[in-house]
Amino acid sequence: MKKLMLIVLIILVIVAMFSFSSLAADLKIAGLFPGPISDQGWNMMAYNAFKAAEKEHGAEIAYTERTPVSDFEEIFRGYAQAGYDIIMGHGFQFGDTAKKVAKEFSNTVFIVTSTDISQGPNLASFRTNDPEAGFIQGVVAALLTETNKVCYIGGMEIPPTINQNKGFRAGVKFIDPDIEVTSAFTGSFNDTAKAKEMAKAMAQKGVDIIIPDADQANLGVVEAAREEGIKIIGCSIDMGEAYPDVVITSLVEDFPGAFVSLVGYVLEDKFEPKAYEMGVKEGAISLAPFRKYEDKVSKEDMAKIDQVLDDLKLDKIDLAKYLED
Repeated sequence: MKKLMLIVLIILVIVAMFSFSSLAADLKIAGLFPGPISDQGWNMMAYNAFKAAEKEHGAEIAYTERTPVSDFEEIFRGYAQAGYDIIMGHGFQFGDTAKKVAKEFSNTVFIVTSTDISQGPNLASFRTNDPEAGFIQGVVAALLTETNKVCYIGGMEIPPTINQNKGFRAGVKFIDPDIEVTSAFTGSFNDTAKAKEMAKAMAQKGVDIIIPDADQANLGVVEAAREEGIKIIGCSIDMGEAYPDVVITSLVEDFPGAFVSLVGYVLEDKFEPKAYEMGVKEGAISLAPFRKYEDKVSKEDMAKIDQVLDDLKLDKIDLAKYLED
C-alpha cells in the first residue's frame, strides 16, 4: 500500500511539473490599452511591462492600443478564445467587462490595473499607491518651487488621477501649507492642445513647476514648459530621458517589475484573485535621476527628499493626516 501511494505521489508531482513547464514554455499574454504605447506615460508603461514579461518569462505577447469602450467585451473574449493565459485590462475602466468575461473562462487569468477589484477564481487587480506617488511629487515640488506656486494637470478625472492629485496636494502641504497649489483636468488623456493651453495659462499665473498626469496629453505640457520656461516633475515613467531640458525628475512606477512578479505568481501557482497594491516599500515607486538639475538642488533639500522616501518605506508618515477629502 505504501509503495502504491508513493507511485501515485510521484505521478502527481510529474504531472504538476509537466503542467508548469508546459505553461511556462507556451505562455501567452494579451492586453487592452486605452491609449497609444507612444504616449510617454500610462500606455508606454504597460507596453514596457509586456516587453519585460516577454524577456523574463519567454511569453508570447499581444495587445490592442486605443481600445474603444464599445469593443472591450469583444476583445477580452477574443483573446480568451485564442488561448491567451493572462489577459490584462490597463485601467480601472476595464473592470466591469473583465469581471463579466472572466466568469466564462475560468482557466484564464484576468488582471485589471489601477483598481482594487477581484473575483474568484481568476480575476485580480493591481495598482500602485497613487496617493503616495502624488505625495512624493508634492514634496519635491514644494521644496524646489521658487515662486511658491505649483500645479497638477491631470487627464480624465478618474480615481487614479483624483487620488494622485490628492497625494500631490498633501505632499506640498507636508512641506509648506502656504504654497499655492492649483489642480486642473483636461477631461482627456489625448488632448495635447488643451493640456498645453492649461499649462501656459498656469505659467502666466506664476506657476513654475507642473506635474503632468495626462498620458499622451503630457506632451502638450512639455511644449508649454519649453515655451514658458517652467519645469516638470514627470509621472509614471522617467520623462527626463526624453525631455531632460524641462524635467527635473520623475515619479517612476515600476509597473514592469510588478507585472513580471504577477506573471511569476501565475506560473508558480501562487496567484490569488485579490487586489495587489505596491508602493515605495515594495520598490514599485521611486524617483528618477535629477540629471542636469541635480546640482541645482541643495544638499538640505535632497536630504529632505531622501528622508521622506525612507519614512514612507517605514510607515512613519501618516498620509491620511494630510489628504484632503
